Amino acid sequence: MRKGLIIVGVVVLVFLVAFISQYNSLVTLETNVDARWAQVENQLQRRADLIPNLVNTVKGYASHEERVFSEIAAARSRLLAAGDPGARMEANNSLDAALGRLLAIAESYPELKADASFIRLQDELAGTENRIAVERMRYNESVETWNRAIRRFPTVIFAGLLGKGARPYFQAAEGAREVPQVQF
Repeated sequence: MRKGLIIVGVVVLVFLVAFISQYNSLVTLETNVDARWAQVENQLQRRADLIPNLVNTVKGYASHEERVFSEIAAARSRLLAAGDPGARMEANNSLDAALGRLLAIAESYPELKADASFIRLQDELAGTENRIAVERMRYNESVETWNRAIRRFPTVIFAGLLGKGARPYFQAAEGAREVPQVQF
């Protein structure tokens, strides 16, 4: 009888240790995904902070392009107000499209392209876009690790019990593969 209790106790202890180990692994992976997303948000905020200065510089040369300026302002507001990663990704895609139109307009103004403050802002924006690309890649890598882990056995059982699901990848916007047309 005593030997049977010891065996049952050992089996329960093994399952308990396995559960704790799986739980800790999930916490580590989930925290990594959250930290990577925070870095993406950090860079998106940096870009959102640069945009008003860039818009104001372009406005001085192309004041009749009011539609593009209002699109950028609306897209920036949606990005800043978005709460969850999916909404932020969608708002970011709108902002990408609006910024592309703004930069295409800037190409039509040679004196604007030569303006020192515009050049500086454009360089800062380009650097920020590179940072966003790096952080998006890192976020997607951590999402891949997370999604793979929660689909593997026996983690899939623990993840299901804990209510942990797949995370979305940060994907390029529709039409992102198309090269913007700049006409002089």
